Amino acid sequence: MCGRFTLTKEEDELLDRFEAVGLSFPYVPRYNVAPRQYVTAVIRGDNGNRVGQLQWGLIPSWAKDEKMASQLLNAKAETVLEKPSFRNSFLHKRCLIPADGFYEWRKTPRGKQPMRIQMKHRGIFSMAGLYETWSDPAQPGRSIATCTILTTAPNSLMEPIHDRMPVILRREDEDIWLSRDMTDKERLLQLCRPFPSEEMMAYPVSPLVGSVKNESPECIQEAEYIPDEPLLF
Repeated sequence: MCGRFTLTKEEDELLDRFEAVGLSFPYVPRYNVAPRQYVTAVIRGDNGNRVGQLQWGLIPSWAKDEKMASQLLNAKAETVLEKPSFRNSFLHKRCLIPADGFYEWRKTPRGKQPMRIQMKHRGIFSMAGLYETWSDPAQPGRSIATCTILTTAPNSLMEPIHDRMPVILRREDEDIWLSRDMTDKERLLQLCRPFPSEEMMAYPVSPLVGSVKNESPECIQEAEYIPDEPLLF
């Protein structure tokens, strides 16, 4: 799954990366983005790319309440078209979730080691997302724009760390993903393959990232690597 990530770059770099103009929200770098928080997202508008915010945890338009959001943080690419919660969004409401790293916890005989995974260029990349707008039947006029992040099988870098990884799109495929005219299921599913491991890197970070209360540059600082060998004494 994908349960934590970072977006530590400045606003200008974000806008340049996605050829967008201006933001509709006060942007700040993020060092420990967590589920149910608002995340930066890119969608295709009438006049190009728009950068806004979506609440992480998809609520289908037909849901009676918000309870499903915590269960729909991720969508498996292999089964996305089989799930009523995701099928319509996959075909018609796709977005990009910008990040410059994500966290996963590697199991070791000495405990779990938090790892930060990045591109080798250390820049911004795009995770494939789906979005939906939910109207609260209990409060007419209240609506929430929500999202989920697609996951796929791990590449060789991720295999020792976790059995899933986010779908990371190649830059040249981002326009296809965002296109509102693209409804070719097979073409879209082809984009959901594991990202090449040779273009990625991983390093250990502090257990600070385990708490959503911790949101500072210390979260991304490299920490001591925990060896795979168990302690003998």
